[in-house]
Amino acid sequence: MKLKNILSIALASTLTLFGCSKQEQTNEAKSEEKNDQLIVYTTVYPLQHFAQQIGGEHVQVESVYPPGVDAHTYEPTAKTMQQIADADAFIYIGQGMEGFVDRIIQTLQNEKVEFVEATKGMELLPANHNHEDEHAHEDEHAHEDEHHHGDVDPHVWLDPIYSIQMAETIKQTFIQLKPEAKENFEQNFTSLKQQLEQLDGEFQQLMKEAKRNDILVAHAAYGYWEKRYGIKQISVTGLSPTNEPSQKQLASIIQTAKEHNIRYIFFEQNVTSKIAEVVKNEIGADVLILHNLEARTNDDIKNNKDYFAIMNENILALKKALQ
Repeated sequence: MKLKNILSIALASTLTLFGCSKQEQTNEAKSEEKNDQLIVYTTVYPLQHFAQQIGGEHVQVESVYPPGVDAHTYEPTAKTMQQIADADAFIYIGQGMEGFVDRIIQTLQNEKVEFVEATKGMELLPANHNHEDEHAHEDEHAHEDEHHHGDVDPHVWLDPIYSIQMAETIKQTFIQLKPEAKENFEQNFTSLKQQLEQLDGEFQQLMKEAKRNDILVAHAAYGYWEKRYGIKQISVTGLSPTNEPSQKQLASIIQTAKEHNIRYIFFEQNVTSKIAEVVKNEIGADVLILHNLEARTNDDIKNNKDYFAIMNENILALKKALQ
């Protein structure tokens, strides 16, 4: 009987030790798998989302932008600079969107991080395309916008077709950095591309049903919708919300909005414009929200709203304004 009890205790101890050893091995494997992930930082939220969708379990992706930030005025902290230096890749829009990027590239030129300009090789809209027809922003704003953004409109992530091209660049970067996961990256990219093509179709359907094609916006971020779908924007400020109009230009905007019988003005999730408030009050317009997707808000994060959920909310808001 004693022997039987001793054997039972010994077996239980062995199983316990085996279980602990097995758990340790599992934890170590998980740790190694996590350590094997590519560490990636991005600027605007859509790049973060595209990278997460394409990279899947093989990447760990974060945007350097805090929730609700105005991307046009953001400057990285020393801590952020160190995180980028330690990363495998830093993905940004480029072509003048992020004023701080050139300085980062110069500072971190000897680090291992791969700098990826998502719009490299793409033909973007000229910076002054938004102001040629609707009001008198041409001269002053064109120069100011070029100062902030170079010669192009950088809000390219709002166009689903251009977004496919940026996603392709992200995919190729990941394949270069982790070739053994190429098949996963290809599959994930194909799935993302299909979603973006579906979103493009939803915009096209929106305009087929629309009774008008003009919108009044606080910030000239939506020029790509005009080129792709014919949604004409009348903007209160330029490509950067800091590019405010003169008194003469403001009067022209108000007059144009009245002539077009504009009933709604679009404010944004991350910028409060006193000038836009003036226009709203002058023309008696109701407020709708367009999300420019530069960065998600805390509420977006809390409610797990991704790129497509936010864009679908934009479509619903546009549908109301275009009736």
